[in-house]
Amino acid sequence: MALLNSASLLGIPTKLPTFFTTPKDKWNICRLIFPQTRSFLTSCSVKTTLLGKDSGAVMGPHTTSFSGSYGQSKRVWIWTEDKEVMTAAVERGWNTFLFSSQSRELADEWSSIAVISPLYIEEGGVFDKEKRRVGSLFKISNPGELELLQPENGLGKNVVVDLLDWQVIPAENIVAAFQGSEKTVFAISKTFSEAQLFLEALEHGLGGVILKVEDTKPVFELKEYLDRRNDMINVLSLTKATVTRVEAAGMGDRVCVDLCTIMRPGEGLLVGSFARGLFLVHSECLESNYIASRPFRVNAGPVHAYVAIPGEKTCYLSELKSGKEVIVVDQKGQQRNAIVGRVKIETRQLILVEAKQDSVAQTHYSILLQNAETVALVSSCQGNEVAKAIPVSSLKVGDEVVLRVQGGARHTGIEIEEFIVEN
Repeated sequence: MALLNSASLLGIPTKLPTFFTTPKDKWNICRLIFPQTRSFLTSCSVKTTLLGKDSGAVMGPHTTSFSGSYGQSKRVWIWTEDKEVMTAAVERGWNTFLFSSQSRELADEWSSIAVISPLYIEEGGVFDKEKRRVGSLFKISNPGELELLQPENGLGKNVVVDLLDWQVIPAENIVAAFQGSEKTVFAISKTFSEAQLFLEALEHGLGGVILKVEDTKPVFELKEYLDRRNDMINVLSLTKATVTRVEAAGMGDRVCVDLCTIMRPGEGLLVGSFARGLFLVHSECLESNYIASRPFRVNAGPVHAYVAIPGEKTCYLSELKSGKEVIVVDQKGQQRNAIVGRVKIETRQLILVEAKQDSVAQTHYSILLQNAETVALVSSCQGNEVAKAIPVSSLKVGDEVVLRVQGGARHTGIEIEEFIVEN
């Protein structure tokens, strides 16, 4: 494929109205917090032998090198002539709509039935209803036009780009060029997949998207996607549970979940035999004398077990496959989404672990795991205490582990209110 075709630079405003400099933006903003920016895991200073009664592996922030977390406001504008799309967008909190200059009557009609902020595409720019320029517009189809799109080239606060041919590389170049800039670059997206691509380009993503559709489905998909990403700013409530039973359980089909991301010490998946209580199963990121670390893997448990996935849902380990998402959690409840790259199901020896929140509690929680030194649960810690990964092979009654307690009744992974007994 040739690298981009010809198109025209439609306009570059030299100055925007002063109302765009106020802290309270009049256009709709949807918060989108991305996971931590991460440098590739080059080394793990934890060298531990996962053997013996006291072989808990110490985990701390000094063991790996990652940069801090960052967040960005992601903005969504809608471009449509379909009333159902407009209604769906407004119901989801998006009220900035783009119209062609020939659609002012439609904008007036919709403004009479819904609270919207209409903007108009004309004369190579974006204008409000008072005909003030609030953004510039570029159609990009060759490298020369892309080179002109630089933050120091007199652009206003809002820049709308229409990538007519290639999308991934131009979007990444734009993200790199505008990093640290106060300008917001929107990309016109005709599908949800395009919108997701632009919002994730070069990990940080563009500042916003303009969803140009005549069907409600992309609106639903984009809102669900943003909600899942927003979940990552919420810290999950985790508690401690005391182990009450550890015993061999025989053979079973266990699931190794290999993710498309590197996990840090202290991170893993929430897994359990009952949805009401999920244990934090540690990843295989720790090194030992007998086997190399696999920081992308969690030896999660048998096929029947529940695993936490985005949207406060669960699914069975047997349902995971390449492309599905799970949530990676650390011992403090910080969470991030991760894509499953591969699932391995093999027959192995299993060990049964049961726990309670306290000695007088009636509710017990259960998990089965492969009986191996590399499979571990995360120990409970308080304050600045350093958590440990306790191998199930050395786990004993009285040990305290991390537990996620939640509603037990589920329908297709969604928590519901109903009477249920699980043993």
